[in-house]
Amino acid sequence: MPRDIVLASGSQIRASLFRAAAVDVVAQQARIDETTVRAALAAEGASPRDTADTLAEMKARKISERRPDALVIGCDQILEHRGEMLGKPATLDTARAQLMRLRGDRHTLLAAAVIYVDAEPVWRHVGVARLAMHRFSDAYLDAYLARNWPGIGDSVGGYKLEEEGVRLFARIEGDHFTILGLPLLEILSYLRLRGEIVA
Repeated sequence: MPRDIVLASGSQIRASLFRAAAVDVVAQQARIDETTVRAALAAEGASPRDTADTLAEMKARKISERRPDALVIGCDQILEHRGEMLGKPATLDTARAQLMRLRGDRHTLLAAAVIYVDAEPVWRHVGVARLAMHRFSDAYLDAYLARNWPGIGDSVGGYKLEEEGVRLFARIEGDHFTILGLPLLEILSYLRLRGEIVA
């Protein structure tokens, strides 16, 4: 019998992607100190891929401990640029600095998902997308920030591809859902295999 599906995330975008696919999920944000965990993983030399996977698992495990009866999906997204990981910009100045750094260059987005059942991990996947930004002008950047801050503070790198952020890009290689922070196609395939959703 299909279980309740819990999304261990406070992201409205991720929840809306599931609902648009007619998958009924309950969103429950997993409270973990991402900044401290990222710093500890970086000190250990963890790769961006391993960092995204670890954070996704921590979120899934935290909710699964409270809801062992449910299928719990934990997710995390990492932006990697020239060997460094960028996070969500906390301030307008940080958003500007990140976008200036990414301007005219390529970066990678990694979207990890880990699924827990009965308080144990049963599935994991890390989707990868590669993006190249235009060399946009300072004037456009200032206008973009004025129009889109503080909303873009919720996204790694300081842009939302589903909004005006798409104008920053010259080329995108990868799955649209991965770019939005959720490897949705792979998750849906796994849910079908388990019989959690109709095949």
